[in-house]
Amino acid sequence: MDLLKKRIQSDGQVLNDSLLKVDSFLNQQMDPQLMLKMGEEFAKRFQGESITKILTIESSGIAVSIMTGLFLNVPVVFARKKKSVVSNEALYCTKVYSFTKRESNDIIVSKNFLQEDDKVLIIDDFLANGEAATGLATIVEQAKAKVIGIGIVIEKAFQPGAQKLMQAGYRVESLARIGSFSNGQVNFL
Repeated sequence: MDLLKKRIQSDGQVLNDSLLKVDSFLNQQMDPQLMLKMGEEFAKRFQGESITKILTIESSGIAVSIMTGLFLNVPVVFARKKKSVVSNEALYCTKVYSFTKRESNDIIVSKNFLQEDDKVLIIDDFLANGEAATGLATIVEQAKAKVIGIGIVIEKAFQPGAQKLMQAGYRVESLARIGSFSNGQVNFL
């Protein structure tokens, strides 16, 4: 997706050979028009797949997921990293390791929001080692629902996440695929 690539090049900050900071338009501050275009692109890529739900993880995947949900006309569910004090319900739960935060979190989704007949599109902001997407797929499998595909905003193709997910049988669609970082620049595939 050229619009996203241009934004990464103009506003992204390469921190080292494996980290890219995009908090000015994707993470902490969000560009609604870019989110809308990314949602439209994911909807095009997964058009005709009979998706019934979109699943993401808090918090950076929520905005893109909502925009995708608008185009696909389906609800968006997000996995929480902490249990709410008002939650007494049964939960799906799994552990996910964060590459950027270097910590593990339990992620949870209420059993009220995923059913056996759901066809789920997973969306996440980054794909590095595939931990978050794998954790979300595990939650879908716990619900006995079906993962239709995994949409990734930015894939770091030099890390094993996409290969791991595809070897597990998942369709992966990435809007921007990065081959490497060098001299403070992003090199796209």
